[in-house]
This record gives sequence, structure tokens and C-alpha cells, in this order.
Amino acid sequence: MQYAIGVDLGGTKTAAGVVSAAGEVLFPATIPTLNLAGSDAILDATAGLVSSLMGRARAEGLDVAGVGVGSAGVIDAARGVVVSATDAILGWAGTALTAGLAARLGLPPSSILAVNDVHAHALGESWAGAAAGTASSLLVAFGTGVGGSLVLAGQPLLGHRFVGGHVGHFASPYAFDGGTPVPCVCGGSGHVESIASGPAVRETYLRLGGREEDAADTRAVFALAGAGETTAIRAIKLGASAAGQAVGGLANVLDPEVVVVTGGLADAGEPWWQPMEHALRAELLPALGGIPVLHAKLGNAAAMVGAGRLILGPAPHGS
Repeated sequence: MQYAIGVDLGGTKTAAGVVSAAGEVLFPATIPTLNLAGSDAILDATAGLVSSLMGRARAEGLDVAGVGVGSAGVIDAARGVVVSATDAILGWAGTALTAGLAARLGLPPSSILAVNDVHAHALGESWAGAAAGTASSLLVAFGTGVGGSLVLAGQPLLGHRFVGGHVGHFASPYAFDGGTPVPCVCGGSGHVESIASGPAVRETYLRLGGREEDAADTRAVFALAGAGETTAIRAIKLGASAAGQAVGGLANVLDPEVVVVTGGLADAGEPWWQPMEHALRAELLPALGGIPVLHAKLGNAAAMVGAGRLILGPAPHGS
């Protein structure tokens, strides 16, 4: 049986493990992402993590075929280059990700593949998670941001410019404050992410009249809602409804076999999930009324599993 190293390289932490051909993660390990230290420092640390896992795999007699990486940023999967990235990782844009790791690890460049981390997450769920066995699946993640991926016949749809999956950046009728579109982190306004992300729930709570001292973060808003505080309940319902309507609209366009919803907000339970799914199903065309809407299964391991699948399955490509 062949194995791969799967790496989930995010803005705050980098997780990796040895991924089996059955989608299991062995020897998982996590290090902080040196997001303020520059790309060379990040590549050095990531290569060290991968090298330690490869050594452990060899000691166990496991044949490692290569390294797959799910990384923050827009990733040109054909060249293994970070096309663009937010300031969550300073200096990440322009990084030769796969070539840099290959040089540090002494591996041929062809043995290292990379995609955006949400695509890796979706690929993991499609292969060994909630959408296993399906011909197509749409995954949408609601957390610090909003991202998504359509996996079709075992391939994430990356797009012609590798920008596919930015599902937080189309218009939402919920993203308005008194007729004015709510600013979005991308520089636009009135987008899904500006109303349906985790930070957006807190901002909505404040716009609705909630007190800043009562809501240090989004978790605090959910705690207030759990205690029956009506403004917090309204803010969560608004964000969840915007999320659901957006996913329902995407399902109308893409007609996937199943929809998978994930991220920190999806993990918050019924106060978010119930209004999200209600709005999703209200948005669907009649022919899609019975579409399964599933909670992701793999949790924090999903992107590692999907990254491993890059090596153990068909190679990713753009449109």
C-alpha cells in the first residue's frame, strides 16, 4: 500500500500526517505557522515537519509516494505557486511552494502537489468523509471566512485562473445595513462573507445594538444567544440565513449530488444549523428539494486527507 504526506498549511497552524490509501491519517502533528516571518521561514518549518513524518513512515516500513499540500491563498496547482494571499501570512503571495519544499526535502518537484486549503478540505470529504462514494459534492465552509469547492468525479474544480471556490464573494441580499452594503474584507461590499462569516456574526450583533463589552468575539455572541439574549439570537439567525440562501443558490447553479457544510459556524450546533438549512431549502429549485445537506465528518483532518489524495489519486488541474 502506498502512502502520502498530507499537509494543511493555514494562517495560524500547519498540520500534517501520513495519509493511507484508505484515507486514514497516521502520526498527525501540528506546528505554528510562522505567518509573520516570511515565506522562507514557513517553508523551512514545513519541510522540517514533513521530513520528520517521512522518517517515521520509513521506520514503520511505509512507502511514501509524495507530499500533498492544502495551503491558504490562491494556488496555481499547475506550477505549485501561491498566486495571491491575504495578510494572514505575510509575504506568502508569489511563493514557489512546491519547488521550495522539493528543494528543502531533496525530492523531485513532481512528487509534491498543492491546491488551496478549502479545495483540499472538500477533496478529503469527497474521498473519505461525508460525501464519500458520491459523483459530485459541493462543500462550503463558514468560519473566519467563507470558501467552497465543487468536487466532480474526484477532482476539485479549481477554475481557469485557480480562483474557483471564492463563494464568499458574490452578492447577498442580507448584506445590507439600512440600505448600505456591508463592506467585505476583499475590498468589495454586500458579499456573502460580509454577513455570513464568523466575524460578521459579531459585527451584525453590534450593528443590531449589542454592546461591544458583552461580545469580545463570535463565541461570546453564541454564549449570549444560549442564555436567551434576543439581539444575539437575531444576529446568528441573520448570518445563518444568509449562509443558507447562498448555498442554496449555488446548489441551483451546480446541481451537486450532495451538499456538505463545514467550518466553525457549522460546528456551533442547531442555533446556526437550523436557520441555515431552512434558508437553504427555501432557496432551492423544486427539482433539488431532496438534496442531502450533510455536516462534514472529518473535522480538522479533512484538508490533510484531501492533500494526501492529491498524491494518491488523479493529479489536480485547472479548468
